[in-house]
Amino acid sequence: MLTRFIPLTAAVGILLGLVFYSKWNPEPPRVSGFIEADEIRLGSRVGGRVSLVHVREGQNVAAGEVLVEFEPYDLLEREKELELSLAARESQYQQYLSGFREEEIAQAKAKLDQLQAQLDRLVAGPRKQEIEAARGRLALAESEKRLATQDFERLSKLAGSNATSQQELDAAREALEAASANSLVREQELELLLAGTREEELRAAAASVEEARQAWTLKQRGYRSEEIEQAKASRDAAQAALAAIGRQKEELRVRSPIDGTIEALDLQPGDMVAPGAPVLSMLDHHELWVRTYLPQNRIAVQVGRRLRLSVDSYPDQTFQGVVTFIARQAEFTPSNVQTPEERSKQVFRMKVGIDDQRDLLRPGMIVDVWLDEIGAKR
Repeated sequence: MLTRFIPLTAAVGILLGLVFYSKWNPEPPRVSGFIEADEIRLGSRVGGRVSLVHVREGQNVAAGEVLVEFEPYDLLEREKELELSLAARESQYQQYLSGFREEEIAQAKAKLDQLQAQLDRLVAGPRKQEIEAARGRLALAESEKRLATQDFERLSKLAGSNATSQQELDAAREALEAASANSLVREQELELLLAGTREEELRAAAASVEEARQAWTLKQRGYRSEEIEQAKASRDAAQAALAAIGRQKEELRVRSPIDGTIEALDLQPGDMVAPGAPVLSMLDHHELWVRTYLPQNRIAVQVGRRLRLSVDSYPDQTFQGVVTFIARQAEFTPSNVQTPEERSKQVFRMKVGIDDQRDLLRPGMIVDVWLDEIGAKR
């Protein structure tokens, strides 16, 4: 009987010891939560028809890797058009910078000299030799007129006595009329030369000379600064339009911005995608964090504090986390976190960033966040 009582007494003593130990050394406070990762939704600002899909759901991808490609449609043709437009505007801009060629300036100078010579000739008037020549032509014309008059008078007398034919008389009359007209023309020519150049002609010639002089000066000075700036602005506008096409071509390939995992992808070649619409989503494994909720009696935890984390998948290992966010307003605990009794309590949402460089943790794991190990702020 005594031998049976001794083990029973020992067992009761152990149990009482454990009760007293748990009472005087309670388990540190903790809250539970789920590991989450930053979700990135990728798309294209251009959109269009899908050409190629290079990834599948659950695939790990590296930063810069091409995930989806779109058909270029008319981007290549528009790019070629803008390249030609840029070449034309660049050529015009360089032309304005260089100014006029030496041959064009020399041509304008020659035109000025030509018009100046014409003005000088008009100002000087007819030469003495020209006037004397006109007088000689007038004297000759008057002599021919007198001779024609004598012939006509002689034939007129002969015609009265029927000594000549009517045909000869008509020919003499025509010769007289022609000689008279020629004499009148030569007389007018001489009067024009003696009168000199008209004032209207001098003003018109002087205006032509001034116009040619200004054209020559303009070519010497080159293009105006405003014209050069306008050409430069046109060139820059063409460059900007071409650069915009280049950016749109880059948007034809959706690339991964980080090292991560494709989470959701429902896309096939030939699908149409609107500009700016997400085409897939991926998770960033380098930015893991825990979403959990603090009870009101643990609100002393502050942002920037380090806390210990534990995961059931690794019972012999602990992880470190940093409190990055605590809500300013309380809320009721979500239904998927606690029991119905606990859901009636108000809590504060907390976000704890995980410092995990061992690549052991995954989104969706349940994590215990221990609140007793609160270290100094970083």
